[in-house]
Amino acid sequence: MNPRRDDRRDGGADQDPHQPDGVRLQKVLAAAGVASRRAAEDMIAHGRVEVNGQLILEQGLRVNPDQDEIRVDGSRIPTARRHVYLALNKPRGVVTTLEDPEGRPTVADLLVGRSERLFHVGRLDTDTEGLLLVTNDGEFAHRLAHPSYEVPKTYLAEVEGAMTDKELTRLRTGLRLEDGPVKPDQVTAVQRMPERTMIEITLHEGRNRIVRRMMDSVGHPVRRLVRTAVGPVRLARLPVGELRELRREELGALLDLVQM
Repeated sequence: MNPRRDDRRDGGADQDPHQPDGVRLQKVLAAAGVASRRAAEDMIAHGRVEVNGQLILEQGLRVNPDQDEIRVDGSRIPTARRHVYLALNKPRGVVTTLEDPEGRPTVADLLVGRSERLFHVGRLDTDTEGLLLVTNDGEFAHRLAHPSYEVPKTYLAEVEGAMTDKELTRLRTGLRLEDGPVKPDQVTAVQRMPERTMIEITLHEGRNRIVRRMMDSVGHPVRRLVRTAVGPVRLARLPVGELRELRREELGALLDLVQM
């Protein structure tokens, strides 16, 4: 349980709207890019804004943007933060590390030009490409990578041979690997041809080379593997090797998933 959620104030009764160290709610919403201050005031007046689970109807309420949980129409609104949250499309052949003694290309090479001290969240195999989250928020990264939060990750795998319905059923019902059982959240055959099959697979765990080992166990080695999503964040059309900032709704949904 997130300890902050036990400390919530009710926004109208217990929270002093004139506390000197707070920021006016409409100003926080405007700084987060939700709406202008005037439009934010209208949202509050129409009962569309919650703070720490409580509906707010009064104007001028002061909040702590670093601690209070703010929602508009039920969606989490990440307030202006000191940290950076990025999506990276990692190319195949790039090592998921910031330094490599063998001199291979690393994630750090793709972060050149950024002034922040950034690090990647979790890992992708050198031969695996696709979505990798990058941040300078240590607590966020720790929670996102921790198995207890069960953040789903989706992959598109091109495997050798035509996968049968029986083999797909084996994947869906779960397998036992050398380090224990694994059961995907979802498995979909995107395309089946005589020489190859395209499989979309979603899991909420990140054991080493887990997708490749699953495919090996059903006799269809991976030819190419791309991670296409982490929770609500999708790779979409992000060019290979490029970065983008997470959108407000993506970051808000991730903060909910990791209870921050």
